[in-house]
Amino acid sequence: MSQIDILILSNGPGEVTTWVRPVVKALRLGLGKDRSQVRISVILSPCPHASGKEVDIAASYPEVDRVQGAEYFFSFLLRGTTEDNWDWRSKGVVIFLGGDQFFSIIIGKRLGYKTIVYAEWEARWHNLIDRFAVMKPEVAAKVSPKYAHKFTVVGDLIASAREEERDDNSAANRPELVGLLPGSKSAKLSQGVPLVLAIAEYIHALRPQTKFIIPVAPTLDLPTLVDFANPAKNPYVHTFKSSSAELLNSHTPVLKTATGLTIELITANPAYQILSQCSICLTTVGANTAELGSLGIPMIVLFPTQQLDAMRAWDGLPGLLANLPLVGSGFAKAINRLFIQRKGLLAWPNIWAQEEIVPELVGKLHPSELGEMVLDYLQNPDKLADMRNKLKSVRGESGAAQKISDLVFLP
Repeated sequence: MSQIDILILSNGPGEVTTWVRPVVKALRLGLGKDRSQVRISVILSPCPHASGKEVDIAASYPEVDRVQGAEYFFSFLLRGTTEDNWDWRSKGVVIFLGGDQFFSIIIGKRLGYKTIVYAEWEARWHNLIDRFAVMKPEVAAKVSPKYAHKFTVVGDLIASAREEERDDNSAANRPELVGLLPGSKSAKLSQGVPLVLAIAEYIHALRPQTKFIIPVAPTLDLPTLVDFANPAKNPYVHTFKSSSAELLNSHTPVLKTATGLTIELITANPAYQILSQCSICLTTVGANTAELGSLGIPMIVLFPTQQLDAMRAWDGLPGLLANLPLVGSGFAKAINRLFIQRKGLLAWPNIWAQEEIVPELVGKLHPSELGEMVLDYLQNPDKLADMRNKLKSVRGESGAAQKISDLVFLP
């Protein structure tokens, strides 16, 4: 085999952890560990949801040889030079795993590399991309017959990540465990943390056998998470009437509320093995819903609007306006009011199915009402089983990472 460079383009924390990780593992498995023959590089493009830790996460993957951060992306895109003046081999492949699909065209043409795009919902630039790896047949069905040969249905990359940590997910072996996923960025955590803590306290008071976990995002450190449960640092603790909480650094880190409720903090990433043991999860809008959906885990999706100016994590121009100094709060309120009035489906499994198969709750959410909703599900396992079956029916097939790796050698 001749020397080859594989350049992976990605962007946000969700893509780096759930797309890049399984693909680089599959590439190394199929192409070998000899760096003199196969070199894997990751270049990140800007993402409004980035935490700043994506470089460290990508660099932690032993299969990856070098990583460049998003702050240097446009210099590379426009001039073809990296911050550290990387060299490039004559033969290579650009694999798109997040960002703008057009970036792969520009970079592929400049380097003279074949381009492979992983597309969940929409594939663009059919005449300029060499190969498309799509999640479901419906994506390929929209394509003109003249480009159909470029498309391969590979399945769901998140399901590939899940395959690395298989466990018994049968109902008989599932403890009564509730997962709490309040988000990873401050725009969501400020309301999300006190809301899920208040719900957990309500459930625990009525059903003390229920246990709770928070899978901590790899981009979030524990002290920062705990700050959002501190009324002195987060005014929304009072809004949702949740108790304050402190971090207990025992063998496993635990969040303990003033009422005595303890919530285990899961720092392993990805946390698929323990998430798969959850009876149900409470989650914010975002990539979490795609991961849970691919795992077939029942969920309730929360979008609290007690403070309309709190949610500012929008993409594009709305996100820029909502975060402007002085006037950003006014823009955030207006954008969020418009969103509430015109919202469509929010959770990825619902978007996949084009119907609401997991509940989406938007508005002034009250912990007691949400607690009763969770209790109803826990007391009626048939409802959970029905949601789980619907989730499994809409997710993509597994094996996507290996199939993407196989495309490297196709002409």
